[in-house]
Amino acid sequence: MSPFWSPSRHLDRQPFLQARGAITGALRGFFAEQAFVEVETSVLQVSPGNETHLHAPRTEIMRPDGSRVSRYLRTSPEFACKKLLAAGETRIFEFARVFRDRERGDLHLPEFTMLEWYRADAPYDAIMADCVVLIARAAQATGIGTFAFRGRTADPFAEPELVTVAGAFEQFAEIDLLATISGGEGDRAALARAAAGKIRVAEDDTWSDIFSKLLVEHVEPHLGQGRLTILFEYPSPEAALARVKAGDPRVAERFEVYACGVELANGFGELTDADEQRKRFTQSMAEKQRRYGEAYPLDEDFLAAVAAMPEASGVALGFDRLVMLASGASRIDQVVWTPPTNETLSET
Repeated sequence: MSPFWSPSRHLDRQPFLQARGAITGALRGFFAEQAFVEVETSVLQVSPGNETHLHAPRTEIMRPDGSRVSRYLRTSPEFACKKLLAAGETRIFEFARVFRDRERGDLHLPEFTMLEWYRADAPYDAIMADCVVLIARAAQATGIGTFAFRGRTADPFAEPELVTVAGAFEQFAEIDLLATISGGEGDRAALARAAAGKIRVAEDDTWSDIFSKLLVEHVEPHLGQGRLTILFEYPSPEAALARVKAGDPRVAERFEVYACGVELANGFGELTDADEQRKRFTQSMAEKQRRYGEAYPLDEDFLAAVAAMPEASGVALGFDRLVMLASGASRIDQVVWTPPTNETLSET
């Protein structure tokens, strides 16, 4: 049986890798024009992130005296970048290598590149606008006219569609999502009733589980069709690091960008309330412990940085996914230099 990697397979990927280089240069050019500083933050972290369903590889560091201390490979550069915002940086970006366990498929790799950037003292619609420009710049760099994936297409140069999460649920799932949220908390029973007959609801599914199933099965397949879709105003129970929208605690300043049904970017108007952030992380880690039998520590330096941060907005963009669409590749492993070997792709 031939290995997953071979010289011939590498040659097959060369056009995609050349496209990757062109896109990297084009995006760095955009950030230079906007007076951003490129940063390189630490891969090894005290905490890899505190979201319930994100899983990180764990390792140990040996100190000079021979003792060992646990560290994690980061799932995102977010914690480190926000520490830099608290230290006075105002516009930063990073092409960050990140790591996630339990992920492998046409759109997922256990190690991948995340392009993350932040603007201090800027609303989150400024970051939305950045995303639209950057995606178009990527398409210009390769000369591709239309993105295509699994039979769906999207014009990266067309004016994007903007739709709220509540609007998308009403349109595609016929559910009044906001009616199942009160005071920033989801009403599990109300959403389960609304979802009856649309998805399979398990007895131990939480409000967030039901929301995610509805999103994946009924909403996401319709997004990014013909043009980009910006899905915004996420329900507050689904916005662990975003600030709540002024005047409506049911929703938060979170958005995602889709093309061809593929999620490309996830952005926030950043939460700067350290007490609220600690509360959200503690709840997430309790749920993680219940589900998976493990929980990650809280990064106290990060929580201190949240308290010291200026108002800011930021976004994480799946760089490999963008390269895949802008180069015409059909799988994410085709656009990385050395993909994982001897593994079978799953259709996820």
